[in-house]
Amino acid sequence: MLLLTLLAILLGQALSSVIWVAQLRATQMEGLVNSARSLAYSMSASVSYFRSLPVTYRPLVLDQLRSMGGTRFVVSLNDHPLQMQLLDLTPRKQAVVEAVGEVLRKYLGDEPQIAVWFVRPDDLRIFNSGLKLDELPRSWAHYALTLEPVDPPVLVTQIELAPGEWLYIASLLPEPYTTLEEPQLPVQQVWAIALTSAFLLLFIGLLVHWQSRPLKRLARAARNLSLDGDSEPLLESGSSEVQEVSRAFNSMRIRISRYLTERGQLFSAISHDLRTPITRLRLRVELLEDPALQRRFERDLDELELLVKGALQCVKDTDIHENIEPVDLNYLLDCLVEPYVLPGGDGRVTQYGVAEAPYPGKALALRRCIGNLIDNALKYGHRAHLRIEDSRLAFVLHVDDEGPGVPQQRMEEVFEPNVRLAGSERQGYGLGLGIARNIAHSHGGEVTMQNLRDGGLRVTLHLPRTTA
Repeated sequence: MLLLTLLAILLGQALSSVIWVAQLRATQMEGLVNSARSLAYSMSASVSYFRSLPVTYRPLVLDQLRSMGGTRFVVSLNDHPLQMQLLDLTPRKQAVVEAVGEVLRKYLGDEPQIAVWFVRPDDLRIFNSGLKLDELPRSWAHYALTLEPVDPPVLVTQIELAPGEWLYIASLLPEPYTTLEEPQLPVQQVWAIALTSAFLLLFIGLLVHWQSRPLKRLARAARNLSLDGDSEPLLESGSSEVQEVSRAFNSMRIRISRYLTERGQLFSAISHDLRTPITRLRLRVELLEDPALQRRFERDLDELELLVKGALQCVKDTDIHENIEPVDLNYLLDCLVEPYVLPGGDGRVTQYGVAEAPYPGKALALRRCIGNLIDNALKYGHRAHLRIEDSRLAFVLHVDDEGPGVPQQRMEEVFEPNVRLAGSERQGYGLGLGIARNIAHSHGGEVTMQNLRDGGLRVTLHLPRTTA
């Protein structure tokens, strides 16, 4: 959300800056053209004045202008147009040249030859002899054509007054158009954009953080979901949408809790209702006189009772009526493997590695989950080798056995209830792996298995360490 907000802010600021610069350039171009026309009007007035003077007076007037100094133009009379290195015409220079030429031709007519150029101060020539600006007395031209330390281009206009007589006029454009530079985005505007974006991101980040707190509480409540009567309902706060989600979560928790309670009551009633006729049938079987028929009936009753006990154990062992609390996995494992590890046990279980920190989970459920994995390894593989990999992100337990493994096509099938592979040395219901996976899922984890290259099966329990 913050990245999208930043992108939107930057795009908005860039668009507004482009529009602002475009309007500024259009406004400055209009002002530049008007200034150029005003300058051309002054030039045309000067040309008209020199035209009105007798030819012999014109050099005297120019000497007086140079002696007084401070004039807007640098004017000279030459017998031929001076050749100088011209500057390339940018759009702004082109607009100035066209505006000056248009005004001069309007007031002077089309007869005189008119040349309007832009020249660098270093390439500027003023008199017939081709004197440069630096070779003249400072009072003659420097104050009118230089603007130190800026080095602006000079507008040179040469007009033919008569054959063999050219009026030379050099001038700078008035402020703020002296340099003729295209307006760029000012540094102040860039800083304003950066500060505005930073403040907007700061406030939006605080707003997002404030709005996301109820969602974090919802996620924490979903991870730590406890369906017993002691759990507190989720606080319904935040925006209206988040409050609606919180109410839906509380309603879901109540419905699931009610469902599990009714399920437990239903199976308890079924257990009670089935055990009574089974017991009654066992008593009647004992009254049979035919031993062979009596054994067949007892076998069928044993199978029926085994199915009932298996269904009840499945309901009981996958129940999640337990609160989340820090679980010492090292102590839990010690309790499970103590009967099998040396020196006190028979050596059928070995363990490598330890848990680095307590795990936030359901203690009894985790004990049942890991115990089922160890029992399964001992039942089918005779030995269990435990290896722990604990980190900040997850707790991982590998349980390796020395059995025949599981066919690849039956890897997922063994997690189903009442599925047992051949090779078990003791009776069971085929529920251990399914119960272990259900408990892992309730903690956000997973139970997977793979056959080892040297024989045996590896069952891996992965429990993520989620932080609130």
